[in-house]
Amino acid sequence: MIKILLCSVFIFCALPAMAQNDTLILNNNDLIVGEIKSMDKNILGIETDYSDVDFKITWSGIKRVYSKINYLITLSDGRRYNGRIRSLNDSIVEIDTYMPTNVIKFSKKTEDLEKPANDRVEVLKSEIVYLNSLDEGFLSRLSFNFDVGTNLTKANDFRQFTFNTAIGYLADRWKVNMSFNNLRSTQEDVDPIKRTELGTQFNYFLPKDWYLLYYLNMLSNTEQLIDLRTSNMVGLGKYVVHTNKTYLGFSAGVNFNNEKFTGEESATQSGEAFLGAQYNIFDIGDLDLLTTVVAYPSLTEKDRLRTDFKFDIRYEFKFDLFFKIGTTVNYDNQPTEGASTVDYIFQTTVGWKL
Repeated sequence: MIKILLCSVFIFCALPAMAQNDTLILNNNDLIVGEIKSMDKNILGIETDYSDVDFKITWSGIKRVYSKINYLITLSDGRRYNGRIRSLNDSIVEIDTYMPTNVIKFSKKTEDLEKPANDRVEVLKSEIVYLNSLDEGFLSRLSFNFDVGTNLTKANDFRQFTFNTAIGYLADRWKVNMSFNNLRSTQEDVDPIKRTELGTQFNYFLPKDWYLLYYLNMLSNTEQLIDLRTSNMVGLGKYVVHTNKTYLGFSAGVNFNNEKFTGEESATQSGEAFLGAQYNIFDIGDLDLLTTVVAYPSLTEKDRLRTDFKFDIRYEFKFDLFFKIGTTVNYDNQPTEGASTVDYIFQTTVGWKL
């Protein structure tokens, strides 16, 4: 009788604490009570009072979830909601929605829009591919990473340094990312090699996983004798696969080029179309594979074709540290006189992400 009474008192005291926190029930029936920070690429982070660092749990390893705060929620079919979530059973999650103030409706058809404010939507738990706490403020919507690498050899006094960084912000219906990549290489009796790239990307999300895009990119590259190439890209994209294991997206549009080559007095302008694809696999343990390819057939210069290819493999350690192997290839079948048609770099770096 005393044991039953003590258990009742414990449960009665614990309920108010649980009511103020998010709750997870794992596949092995373990219970975790805390504050869910975010879920992305099948990894959920939750802060608890009894741990110095946030727990990292695979989304597929969670049986049920109950939240007490509001989230920005993205589904695999492109729908986006703001609201709270709670499991109805092991596979169905209910979203208690509210509408953000900056929603733009692109269609009057009900099936093309997110549900109205204060509605409740039932979805499969596996359809949820992204969560981010809205109650954490501005910093919770920021992403940041950087990585560095260096190579030194006594032979020919070879020295190479690589630095890459990116920062992004995710709003209810749009996101913006800025990146900076820099490579410097010197070697005895060889001209220094320099490659600098600065980019800004803006996406505005539409229904059914479509999005508008604007990219501004600036590149300086000694191998292809590019003092400065400024690209302004406007187009439309769509994710055709968007799950907790992978995503595959395609984009197309037009690009306005302004190019200044080494030894030339003035810059030249040209117009291009662009066709791009991006493939990301991330549910393979601690590995993350990202491939991007973009082709630029010229609209104003006869038979000219450029392509950009990137491939990165990232292995994540504890404390948000990672090791990355990456390659970038730039191809131009009509380079300026004296320049190479192909430039490529291969990097091994160590970095940290927020």
